[in-house]
Amino acid sequence: RARLRGLYAIVARPEEAAAAVAGGASVLQVRVKDRPAGEVLAIARDIVALARGRALVLVNDRADLALLSGADGVHVGDDDLPVPDARRLVGPDLLVGRTTRTLDEARAAIAEGADHVGFGPIFATTTKALSVPPRGLAALRAVAAALRAPVVAIGGISLATVGEVSRAGAACAAVVGAIFAAGDATANALALAAAFEAGRGAQ
Repeated sequence: RARLRGLYAIVARPEEAAAAVAGGASVLQVRVKDRPAGEVLAIARDIVALARGRALVLVNDRADLALLSGADGVHVGDDDLPVPDARRLVGPDLLVGRTTRTLDEARAAIAEGADHVGFGPIFATTTKALSVPPRGLAALRAVAAALRAPVVAIGGISLATVGEVSRAGAACAAVVGAIFAAGDATANALALAAAFEAGRGAQ
């Protein structure tokens, strides 16, 4: 869990993972939707190989593929395996993260055996359709202060706001669009990682 800190890049291809790690991302989440399991496993294995010794790798949704790919853990959401079942599959040594929207959900996830939680959306986001409004920095601050576990902030985080997210107590800032939507992905990641660390120093 101590390595869960800094820029957390959500990636779907090895090329994206390579650019993010070159830019200083310390955590990668492999999120590949609507592909056969075998294809997702191959992608995850490639990303695990290129990130080895440089960044943690978590697989979204699939505890079985996290285990088979040699990843560092799995991240589960509302429609995935419950935390206790994911833990049973991956064992005690891999990380299990859980998506949460409220402090009560975050506390429940940790009580069920999650190592960390994703919390958001912090800001409005177009990356993923969500039925809940933005949680905001005050809610993030409350969750980070209440939990004795890392909190990964997610949702609409940009270069302009990543420092605020860090100052609010998030262990990581999960980002997609601010890295990959426009411009050079490695340069974007470098700027985001530096801004996150600067925010941490200003706490």
